[in-house]
Amino acid sequence: MKFFIDTANLSQIREAQELGVLDGVTTNPSLMAKEGITGKKNILNHYSKICDIVDGDVSAEVISTDFEGIVREGEELAQLHPQIVVKVPMITEGIKAIKYFSSKTIKTNCTLIFSVGQALIAAKAGATYISPFIGRLDDVSTDGLNLISEIVTIFDNYGFSTQILAASVRHTMHIIDCAKIGADVMTGPLSSIKGLVKHPLTDIGLKKFLEDHKKSNQ
Repeated sequence: MKFFIDTANLSQIREAQELGVLDGVTTNPSLMAKEGITGKKNILNHYSKICDIVDGDVSAEVISTDFEGIVREGEELAQLHPQIVVKVPMITEGIKAIKYFSSKTIKTNCTLIFSVGQALIAAKAGATYISPFIGRLDDVSTDGLNLISEIVTIFDNYGFSTQILAASVRHTMHIIDCAKIGADVMTGPLSSIKGLVKHPLTDIGLKKFLEDHKKSNQ
């Protein structure tokens, strides 16, 4: 499973990269705004800074909702850096654009997916990644993990190369459960990734080892 971090915060991205397990980054307009990054030039520069930190794919989202606008923005983003993946919304015009980008070998991430049908049509259009939002489904009393499981089954049935990127991951157990189901990628906050390292018995064991070592060297 690939680990992506879902943020536009450069410090958090650097910390995740230093762990040695980071495979990429996902962003969106809300995350950019949270970091105070506004204006086209500043946003594009920020994407370049992110690409300089990580080695893997960096999803950069378009804000247009018409085919021509999505294509125009997407091509500009793709030219910014080889690691850029054009993040396209799950709408009719977005599917058309994904098909176009696929024909131009431009990588895409179809975002805001909440159903199996949406995942299937995005894969048919040639999306590199599809992003089902499991946390947001959980928020409305719907089983987000079940959606991942159903998408995995269908993609395996037909050999789609589209990668399933579990998005809106909220905590460490989401990561574990997505790994069990077979998601190709997860994207979530730094806290959810760092949570995989922690276990109280590890802390207790290490404390005991260090105490015994200290005693043996007195």
